[in-house]
Amino acid sequence: MKWLQQGVLPAVVLVAFASVVLCDDTTHGPVFEREPPNRVDFSNTTGAVVECRARGSPQPEIIWVRADGTAVGDVPGLRKVLANGNLVFPPFRAEDYRQDVHAQVYSCLAKNSVGTINSRDVNVRAVVQQFYQSRVIDEFVLRGNTGILKCLVPSFVTDFVIIEAWIAEDGTTFKYDPDISSKSKSDSKYLVLPSGELHIRDVGPEDGYKSYQCRTRHRLTNETRMSATKGRLVITEPTGKIAPKVPGQKYEGGKIVLNPTNSIVVMTCDVVGYPVPTFRWYKFVEGTSRKQAIALNERVKQVAGTLIIREAKVEDSGKYLCVVNNSVGGESVETVLTVTAPLKATIEPKVQTIDFGRPAVFTCNFEGNPIKTVNWLKDGHKLDHTEAILRIEAVRKEDKGMYQCFIRNDQESAEATAELKLGSRFEPPLIKQSFDEQTLRPGPSTSLYLSCSASGTPTPEITWELDGRRLSNTDRYQIGQYVTVNGDVVSNLNISAIHTIDGGIYKCVASSKVGSAEHQAKISVYGAPFVRSMEKQAIVAGGTLIVHCPVAGYPIDTIVWERDSRVLPTIKKQKVFPNGTLIIENVERSSDQATYVCVAKNSQGHSARGTLEVQVMVLPQVHPFDFGEEQINSGESVSLTCSISKGDLPVEIDWLYNNKTIREAEGVSATKVGKKVSTLTIDNVQDFNIGEYTCTATNGAGTTRYSTYLHVNVPPRWILEPTDKAFAQDSDAAVECKADGFPKPTVTWKKATGETPGDYKDLKPNNPDIKVEDGTLMINNIQKINEGYYLCEAVNGIGSGLSAVVLIGVQAPPQFEIKQRNHTSRRGEAAVMQCEAKGEKPIGILWNMNNKRLEPKGDSRYTIREEILPTGVLSALSIKRTERSDTAVFTCVATNAFGSDNTSIHMIVQEVPEIPYDLKVLDKSGRSVQLSWVAPYDGNSNIKRYMIEYKPSKSSWEHGMMERVLVPGEQTEAGVFTLKPATTYHIRIVAENEMGSSDPSDTVTIITAEEVPSGPPSSIRVEAPEQHMLKVFWKPPPRSEWNGEILGYYVGYKLASMDKDKPYFFETVEFSREEGKEHHLQINNLKTYTQYSIVVQAFNKVGKGPISEDLKVYTAEGAPEQPPVDTTCTTLTAQTIRVMWVSPSLTAANGVIKGYKVIYGPSETWFDENTKDAKITASSETILHGLKKYTNYSMQVLAYTSGGDGVRSPPIHCQTEQDVPEAPTSVKALVMSDDSILVSWKPPSEPNGIVEQYTVYLREAPDGEGTSSDAKPLSHKVIPNIKIQNLSFQAKDLNKQLKYEFWVTASTNIGEGQTSETVTVSPSSKVPAKIASFDDSFTSTYKEDVTLPCLAVGVPQPEIKWKIKGSDNNNNDRIRQQPDGSLFIRDVHRDDAGEYSCRVNNIFGNDSITHKLVVNAPPHSPHVSLTSTTTNSLTIKLKPDPSDIEPIHGYTVHYKPEFGEWETAQVANNIEKYVLEKLVCGTRYQVYVTAYNSIGNGDQSDNLNTRTRGEKPIGPSADKFIVVSSNSITLHLNEWSDGGCPMLYFVVEQRKKTSPDWVQVSNNVKVTGNFVVLDLDPATWYHLRVTAHNNAGFTVAKYEFATLTAAGGSIAPVREVFGTRLLLPWLPEWVDLNIAVPVAATAIVVAVGIIVICVAVSRRALGPTQTRLTSDYDVVYNQSVNAVGTLDKRRPDLRDELGYIAPPNRKLPPVPGSNYNTCDRIKRGPHYRAHATWDPRRHLYEELCSRRGSNDTIHNHRGMDDEICPYATFHLLGFREEMDPTKAMQFQTFPHPHAGTMGPSGMGTPHQAHSRAGSQSMPRQNRRYDRVGSQGSQYYTQCNGSIYSPGPEYDDPANCAPEDEQYGSQYCGYGNPYDQYGSRGSIGRRSLGSLRIQPTASSPEPPPPPPRNHDPNDSKDSNEISEAECDRDQLINSRTYGVMRNSAKDGMNHEEMRKLIERNEIPGQANGGLTAYDTMAV
Repeated sequence: MKWLQQGVLPAVVLVAFASVVLCDDTTHGPVFEREPPNRVDFSNTTGAVVECRARGSPQPEIIWVRADGTAVGDVPGLRKVLANGNLVFPPFRAEDYRQDVHAQVYSCLAKNSVGTINSRDVNVRAVVQQFYQSRVIDEFVLRGNTGILKCLVPSFVTDFVIIEAWIAEDGTTFKYDPDISSKSKSDSKYLVLPSGELHIRDVGPEDGYKSYQCRTRHRLTNETRMSATKGRLVITEPTGKIAPKVPGQKYEGGKIVLNPTNSIVVMTCDVVGYPVPTFRWYKFVEGTSRKQAIALNERVKQVAGTLIIREAKVEDSGKYLCVVNNSVGGESVETVLTVTAPLKATIEPKVQTIDFGRPAVFTCNFEGNPIKTVNWLKDGHKLDHTEAILRIEAVRKEDKGMYQCFIRNDQESAEATAELKLGSRFEPPLIKQSFDEQTLRPGPSTSLYLSCSASGTPTPEITWELDGRRLSNTDRYQIGQYVTVNGDVVSNLNISAIHTIDGGIYKCVASSKVGSAEHQAKISVYGAPFVRSMEKQAIVAGGTLIVHCPVAGYPIDTIVWERDSRVLPTIKKQKVFPNGTLIIENVERSSDQATYVCVAKNSQGHSARGTLEVQVMVLPQVHPFDFGEEQINSGESVSLTCSISKGDLPVEIDWLYNNKTIREAEGVSATKVGKKVSTLTIDNVQDFNIGEYTCTATNGAGTTRYSTYLHVNVPPRWILEPTDKAFAQDSDAAVECKADGFPKPTVTWKKATGETPGDYKDLKPNNPDIKVEDGTLMINNIQKINEGYYLCEAVNGIGSGLSAVVLIGVQAPPQFEIKQRNHTSRRGEAAVMQCEAKGEKPIGILWNMNNKRLEPKGDSRYTIREEILPTGVLSALSIKRTERSDTAVFTCVATNAFGSDNTSIHMIVQEVPEIPYDLKVLDKSGRSVQLSWVAPYDGNSNIKRYMIEYKPSKSSWEHGMMERVLVPGEQTEAGVFTLKPATTYHIRIVAENEMGSSDPSDTVTIITAEEVPSGPPSSIRVEAPEQHMLKVFWKPPPRSEWNGEILGYYVGYKLASMDKDKPYFFETVEFSREEGKEHHLQINNLKTYTQYSIVVQAFNKVGKGPISEDLKVYTAEGAPEQPPVDTTCTTLTAQTIRVMWVSPSLTAANGVIKGYKVIYGPSETWFDENTKDAKITASSETILHGLKKYTNYSMQVLAYTSGGDGVRSPPIHCQTEQDVPEAPTSVKALVMSDDSILVSWKPPSEPNGIVEQYTVYLREAPDGEGTSSDAKPLSHKVIPNIKIQNLSFQAKDLNKQLKYEFWVTASTNIGEGQTSETVTVSPSSKVPAKIASFDDSFTSTYKEDVTLPCLAVGVPQPEIKWKIKGSDNNNNDRIRQQPDGSLFIRDVHRDDAGEYSCRVNNIFGNDSITHKLVVNAPPHSPHVSLTSTTTNSLTIKLKPDPSDIEPIHGYTVHYKPEFGEWETAQVANNIEKYVLEKLVCGTRYQVYVTAYNSIGNGDQSDNLNTRTRGEKPIGPSADKFIVVSSNSITLHLNEWSDGGCPMLYFVVEQRKKTSPDWVQVSNNVKVTGNFVVLDLDPATWYHLRVTAHNNAGFTVAKYEFATLTAAGGSIAPVREVFGTRLLLPWLPEWVDLNIAVPVAATAIVVAVGIIVICVAVSRRALGPTQTRLTSDYDVVYNQSVNAVGTLDKRRPDLRDELGYIAPPNRKLPPVPGSNYNTCDRIKRGPHYRAHATWDPRRHLYEELCSRRGSNDTIHNHRGMDDEICPYATFHLLGFREEMDPTKAMQFQTFPHPHAGTMGPSGMGTPHQAHSRAGSQSMPRQNRRYDRVGSQGSQYYTQCNGSIYSPGPEYDDPANCAPEDEQYGSQYCGYGNPYDQYGSRGSIGRRSLGSLRIQPTASSPEPPPPPPRNHDPNDSKDSNEISEAECDRDQLINSRTYGVMRNSAKDGMNHEEMRKLIERNEIPGQANGGLTAYDTMAV
């Protein structure tokens, strides 16, 4: 052993030590590289990724946890934790939102073997995109005050919506400007605050007329929205003086305002009053009620009542008060401002290595505002410490790891991390090997060998103990120890010749200076008990005494402890364990200090005893103390008294300062007063006395301490006071200013605002060249501008603070900021050249020209002036008139005492370039043009560039309307490549040099070629509103991609399952010209729940554009059409039934079957939906639980999909099994005699089956002393009789001396039920009157008989009396009392319901019962009312009669159409509103309703007579309906209005105008799309009759049209008729025939005149023009401006140029119900427009107007351009015939109702002569529409006023010679009315506009008669229309229609051509026929 100890041990220790020293610790704890942010807000459409990354050694593991510390896992589709530590939130649907996932506080945890750290709190908030609308409401404000408009945003999006701007109704935009406090903004009338409020200052009445909208932006989606409403200010005029008041809610305690640092703070003071009040702001001194006025400066400004603080600081936080006053009173508003600063935290030191037992200190340094809490974490676990300094007094092993300091407020949190490492030389001991318990026998040959091994650094030492006493080497005890090669210590204990007393608890203890470890086990040695001696135990009061009795010997039966000969425990806090351990808790001296005895015994009776002395010591207790609540200032004296309230003496009292012993020399003295008191005194408190003072009290029991902190307020004092300094320019200046004090003073610098000290302003914090660090003012690259007086202030709130003013000077030589520059001047203009030299004055300046001294005296054109500036000298050289010779180098030389400098100015006399010329177009295409030009004179300055300016022809050259292409100055050819196809452009070029730009060149006009659309339609979306329909929505391609005019769209669709090469089914949609309108197409007759592929394609006249990407959409799921089949049910138990079924077929599912619903309920209440239950399951069977016993149930099964519930299966029925019944509900036992008793009972409330028998039990009752009777009860079975319900039993032969107990049970076939209550009674000779029957409720059916029982007993026989509803019964034929006492009622009526009382009495007593009779009758008639109607449904409201008692099972609705049969519909009883669907549109119906219940059907309700909505079809106008070609016409069937009822089909007929027979084209034309009538002859007039059918009826419309010529030209009307003026050329122009003829002539003259005119006209034409249906051309010709003259006949080439078409000249009567009738009004004055002529080859109408007459004629009057002439009869070709198709379309205008407006002389017009019937100009052929007394045929008036002319006559404008025209005619100035024609012969047409259109070059088309809105309630006999209808606005949309080039007769028959047209597969022009996408015009 010795060689081990002496030789090997040192070597092993040396090796182990070396290994420890050489092995450095390379591990370090986790540190965040990317810490997640405090807040993560994201939209559900975007999702979010939260990154978390940390470094460490080993690499840390990233774990995400919730706020409660639980780990975060993956949630499929909603949350995923990636391997790299990122927390991912994918985009999700709104319905998948989960609050526990998307509104949660997370934390990122980084963990490795060193420790664990947590990230700051991560507040994750997902925002589901919701529709929201902001609102602006009207605000009331007094005139002169400030109006405030607020943008009200819904609360659920307030956190994410930013108020971006305010827009006034005139388009003015107001936005928040960060420079809000600048003078220009603060003086503005409008001010937008950061909160989004709009402030309008000094409001007046004019401000009340403007409305405003706010525009908001969602900060997550960037979606912008305008407010749904507009708001305005309601200006209130004050009626008197008004004291200032807060118009809204006044916040108690002040409004709360939060702003981040360096932001702009805006605090409002919303107070109004009159006169307009004044506002003053104050700030409260913190912690007091004293306030100071706010000093306004550049940073703090006040605008009206609003306080604005720029670059907010934390020091600005506090409570502010706005005081408002006027001459009437005052008001104040408080605002609490908190300026927030981002939270930041650091821990010092970040890593520290501490040896065991040494103290460790972590300091948390933090900044930000506000800071509410400080917390510490160690390895992710919270420490109970909230101070900024964390101190560990003695570091232990478990203290190593990661420490974190967390600071928080309500908005955010921040953390800092530090690591505590243990000293690398130390490792606490660790027991690695030990020994187990053993039992040995004593003897010389027995020995004990124990071994322990331990590890640690430094190497520990192992000692051995026996029962707490240390062992050492003796003759019998040998202890050995050695160190292994790996550094472990091994110690062995050998005991030879073991004795009994060697038994006990052995312990090995491994200890070093850094800790200890131990192991113990019991060694037992056979022998008698033995107790070792125990040392005296001292314990501190309040502690726990734990003593083990050192017993040897084995076996030991008992070990007990005694005190004063009493066996413990004797009190609660003593605990004794069988192993001999004694525990005494909360030790006290008075009760626990004593001698304790341990007694050990074995089974042989041997025992041993040992004593223990216990001494209890008391720790000293220090009474708390502090320095008081008042603040302590330096120079004052303070004292502390430390008194010991309890504890053992002697006590030593010591004082510590910051945990160090106090020395007297520090000015602090400690005086001990008595044995338990010590006083600490500081006579002159200074700042170095600040710190923690601790009193320690020590006695034998230990040491206690108490500490308090001394704060001393020390006013600032200079450490380094600044002084005046001067610095060289461009150097870095630093001026130190340092002060000390407590609290630490804040040192700030300010600069004087002027040249002398006085007023100072803050330095700009955002200036990078000037900053203040630790009190030192640093100016980088100092310049003269930095020179001046500066103020340094040091303030800490104690005293007035320190301040010092210093002068900082800058010494600079002259300096020119610009060393060289050019100066240009126009030749002949004055020029001024300036040079400013900065530096120390005086400064002298000289001028040189081309290096020669310039003397102004030598040339009077030159003048030199100098100006002394604060920073230097400014010299100016002026030249009165520049010449070419002035182009030179001028040098300015400045000199002062510190040096000189110069600057050069290059003077260039220049001119602008001349205009570029000879601009030519070299080439052009649809999108580009190549130009060339000749370079102009450059004006002595190289041309920098050319600017090619171009614009659309309709735009102006104003800035912003044109675009430019910049071309380098050396080029003279360039191209413009950003043009748009099919657009007219104006192009010009401008040259530019340094002097400016030349004038633009001459303008060149080009037209780019059209192209097919270059882009597909946009915003395509598809909705599936129904199962068989898809609705496609789209918008046009971007306007830049039209490349012409979009004519329409193809919408294609096909099954998505079809091959890609399969074609789409296309439908054509006409282009809508309404700006921004969304097009749509409804695709019907699709398959349910089927995926379709949808594409959309735009086309123009060039061709088709690109097809859109296919959009795959499913039609909506439908409800299953069939119910589940093979539905069966099986009864399982009395309360369960199994239901099974088979799923409906897949073809009938109409979707994905999500599950099944089983609807079940008791069959007897099956009618009542409230009694039914439903069970949902996904399988094809289910078990229904919890059913009623022995009850018949009905069940139905349905399948459901997303489209809804399917059809229910037919009801099936199953009955639950029987069960034992419940107990009879009531039992009576009534004495009948001295030996008999009558027992009666009521059946069970739940029989649970068929009651087969009742059992009556009786037995003798026990005596009254509480003993029970053991007698066996007797039983009697009673079989119930269903008819008489004999629920009674008579017990006989009883002993009247005894009492008897009776009870009853009921039985079914399952068994006997529960027992009833027990009744006790004894026989008696005195039998009082009693009733055996029970109170009961009886339900009877209407008209049935009923018997109410009253079974009575009693001796003598009792008297029985009945009362009915409180009145005595008087027997009659229907109601009578029967002999057995019961009451019989025959044929129960409804009014028999009520209460019936039976009363019995005799001499011994009386009794009574009350029955309630309920009469069930059929229901009364229900109340039915009509609530709404549609085109195919009626909605009725059902309400049962309130007097019905029996529940209604349902309703039967009876209905029939006007000419149909009655039908019925069943309605559930719980339905209040029912919709009768699938009705016929526009049809009358009769409806009545009956109700039914279990009794039967009730009375029927009143009849409802109503009708569904909808009218007959309404025909379109001809120009919208018909498109003409040479061999065919296309009918736009979609132009028909269906009147609200879906169209069924069309019948189309046609005939030539010369043929009387109609030819039927088709009698079943489909409703949608276009229809083509083929095989027509070219250049022929036709009649067209179209009959449209819907459910409301049919409408016939007749049209007239002419096919085009083979070349695509138009044909003339049938004949020509000349005008009246040509017949009567001698008639003066000024004669107004409408006035002169009725006044000057008699009725005979009028009649003769009409006859003469008719005869004259008949010689020239076939008949009067007005009797025929005319074409649209007539509308043009009838736009009368002057009485005669339509063309300038002096132009011989007009016939070819105009393509003249002679208008038809015939009359037909007007059609009743026509949309185009007369106007009964006149406006402004008499003025008539001349006839206009239309060129069919032009895209637009071109109007020709004649010369005006002389001023003496009536044609000189203005103002009637938009009116139709009174009494003029017009024929409208192509407009809808609404009634009889044989009737022509024509109307006649009414006379002007205002007298004196028709002629220049004011002659009155007898408009009374024109009756209402006068709107019909001729008798009707069909007498159905004739009107009695029609006088309309008497008046035919032309626009020139003639009343005897039969109608307007028309000249061929190309054949009329000038001399034939009395007044002549000429063209109006329309510019170039006949430009080049297109390559295709086509007829252009525009929709006719309002009659108010003036004939201008931009809108030359003549206006049409206004269309009339169809009203089905209008009289069919009237042709009048309203004034508003006659005054329609101009229709601005125009269309250009293509025509057929060739004949359609190219070998295809009629049907083939029609199919090709419908499929849009018309052959190309090579094959003849129609051109694709072209339509044909009339």
